[in-house]
Amino acid sequence: MTKFFSTILFLFYTLISFAQAPESYNSSRIYEQLKKLNVLGSVLYIAAHPDDENTKLLAWLANDKLYRTGYLSVTRGDGGQNLIGDEQGVALGLIRTQELLAARRIDGAEQFFTRAFDFGYSKSPEEALDKWGKENILSDMVWVIRKFKPDVIITRFPTTGEGGHGHHTASAILAGEAFEAAANPERFKEQFKFGVKPWKTKRLLWNTFNFGGTNTQKPDQFKIDVGGYNPLLGKSYGELAAESRSQHKSQGFGVASTRGNSFEYFVTIKGEAPVKDIMDNVHTDWSSNNQKALQVAIDEVIKNYSFVHPDRSLGGLINIYQYLRKNPEGYWQSQKLEEIKGILKACAGLYFEVSSQKKYAVPGDSMRVNIVANKRSGGAINIESVKIQNTFFVLKDVLARNENVSHSVNIPIPERAKISQPYWLENPKELGYFVVADQRLIGKPWNDPEVAEINVKFNGENILYKVPIQYKSIDPVMGEKYQPLLIIPKFEVETDPVIALAINNTPVKVAVNSTTNTVNSLTDTIEEVIPKNILETKESNGNYYSFTDFNKQNKGIIKGSAVAGNNVFDSYKTVIEYEHIPEIIYFSKAATDLVGIDLSIAGKRVGYIAGAGDKVPEALHKMGYEVVMLNEHNITPQNLKGLDAIVTGVRAYNIHKWLNDSYDVLMNYVKEGGVLLVQYNTNNNFGPLKAKIGPFPFNISRTRITDENAAVSFLKAGSPFLNYPNKISATDFKGWIQERSIYHAADFGSNYQTLFSMQDSGKGEEVGSLIYTDFGKGRFIYTGLVFFRELPAGVPGAYRLFANLLAKPE
Repeated sequence: MTKFFSTILFLFYTLISFAQAPESYNSSRIYEQLKKLNVLGSVLYIAAHPDDENTKLLAWLANDKLYRTGYLSVTRGDGGQNLIGDEQGVALGLIRTQELLAARRIDGAEQFFTRAFDFGYSKSPEEALDKWGKENILSDMVWVIRKFKPDVIITRFPTTGEGGHGHHTASAILAGEAFEAAANPERFKEQFKFGVKPWKTKRLLWNTFNFGGTNTQKPDQFKIDVGGYNPLLGKSYGELAAESRSQHKSQGFGVASTRGNSFEYFVTIKGEAPVKDIMDNVHTDWSSNNQKALQVAIDEVIKNYSFVHPDRSLGGLINIYQYLRKNPEGYWQSQKLEEIKGILKACAGLYFEVSSQKKYAVPGDSMRVNIVANKRSGGAINIESVKIQNTFFVLKDVLARNENVSHSVNIPIPERAKISQPYWLENPKELGYFVVADQRLIGKPWNDPEVAEINVKFNGENILYKVPIQYKSIDPVMGEKYQPLLIIPKFEVETDPVIALAINNTPVKVAVNSTTNTVNSLTDTIEEVIPKNILETKESNGNYYSFTDFNKQNKGIIKGSAVAGNNVFDSYKTVIEYEHIPEIIYFSKAATDLVGIDLSIAGKRVGYIAGAGDKVPEALHKMGYEVVMLNEHNITPQNLKGLDAIVTGVRAYNIHKWLNDSYDVLMNYVKEGGVLLVQYNTNNNFGPLKAKIGPFPFNISRTRITDENAAVSFLKAGSPFLNYPNKISATDFKGWIQERSIYHAADFGSNYQTLFSMQDSGKGEEVGSLIYTDFGKGRFIYTGLVFFRELPAGVPGAYRLFANLLAKPE
């Protein structure tokens, strides 16, 4: 059966914003698409992460040159930081995927991915390629190239390391090898059974850059001006690019619009070097493809196009469509057939809406679907049939001008319908890449949606449209809202908490909870909910299970499941909601990690200033602290008096302008005997202000330790930080995830002391991961150690060290 999955479709003919009403194209956009029918060139841009792409260049290629333009991001950005919430890892990757799709809807390019997992900052391409499994990701790139068939490939980064991040350099290395491998019939031959063939790209270019203190541009490089103005859009490509890039909200990449000339520079890496145009010696029109008559026909439609009556172009477009359909001689014929379908729909003002009254559908149940059609312009148009799943019906044979025609129908959801798990999360992930069994899914940005197939007859020619089924609601503030229709299981099972900390052998309680989603409660019932893989002893009280006999060596997993008939259910959904992207759900297994920790704390009340999104306050509560959330209104000398320590969340000084105004209050708190622990921020100049953070000046660098297993040397073995209230040893740095530290302190004077020295393989020792100073009766600490990752992951040593940092000076 067709999968019920949410998606963002980036092609013109199915362009829909799920956070808004279905989009309608005005006459200018239709005219632009008509011009595009005569353009055959294609360009694929390749880089490592969401936000690496050059949105101005993409906007220019897609909207000025009208080339088919794509961006292949090697990863989904899973390893980055999150400025808008507390999602990390794969959840952040889901957000950043949708942000990329939002960006592509603006700049007009298409979006692709490989299976590579963003495991965080990498200092070398060798590490990246090793963790990703080089052949896996190379195969994915080759697959995308063979399907997309670019005439030109452009990389954002060079192979020589100027891009800094190991992922950046690795993306360029892979692009160079994929350029060759895609054309080699002996490479990745297993792909050919899925319909692709070897593809030879004309040239591979490196788009040189000048940012981050590195300038790789030179006057003798090939250059093009991409800063033009598009009167059909009413915007410059700099304005369009700023709107696109500003969709990367989780990364804080809102940028200003630009206008005027803007040059991009290129170095030829492979293939023929361009002289006048990046498409030199590439056939980019029909006349050079022995289709002169076709180009003349398209030119005629463009010449006679009426901005007031676009429906007058329907006859000429149908003739072109019929010609292409009868002469399917290759890739571009098929591509242009799909483009014409969208133009026909737009010229006729044809509106389709297929909506469900429920946000979620459940296998075995049914859903009520409402179909609305309206021919808002002219043309002889009939709707022959509508098909959803295996249900056929007739909406109305003949559509009158501007008449709403609607029909509601109950659609059964098959028992075997797949839940809306993003396809790359269906199987357990390997260390550095996602496991995707179906070759045909590789490269896709999201799952395919469940659709209604609407067969429309234009002037006697049958054309099939696939319209996504969406959940439509009315918000009293936002108005109409469209979200993807999502499939959820009949029953969900969740264990709570996800990480169960047994501190000093204290028994912990784990709940195994079930949720019923089906309406068929008489026939579908849960027979039992059980925990599995129980370690040590337990005491059962309803759905709570108490686990005892813990020690610091003990770690196990409790798995929950529910039995209903012959089926076992063992997962639960997590919902991610932000206004700028569609609602996302993904499913996790019902499992609780049991972690035993020997832990002592000194002090009871900790103030917390929320940063860009982390789960440290929850961890502090588990440790036994009373957590008091602080904000610009309650940071007063009186309110801070009763606090043993204050912690600022990650990037707090980057996102809260008011923290600069609270500087004197916080410093006075330290003087009076308090502990102020500042978690990492990015460079002071990056945030909304040049913030004063500590009692003495220091800077914040880009330095980090990316190896989570890097050896840690203790510079001051007698420091209270390493001895009170917990004795810290090398064991406490075992089991860390993703990295040791980021954004180290730099340029600090003798007023500050350092505690640790650590280094990545082949790199020099770094001492800026934690600095501290006594100030008055209290203490100030700045640390780039990634507690925001380690504490939610249940790393015992991170808890013990964090408790020591919060202990008051004696």
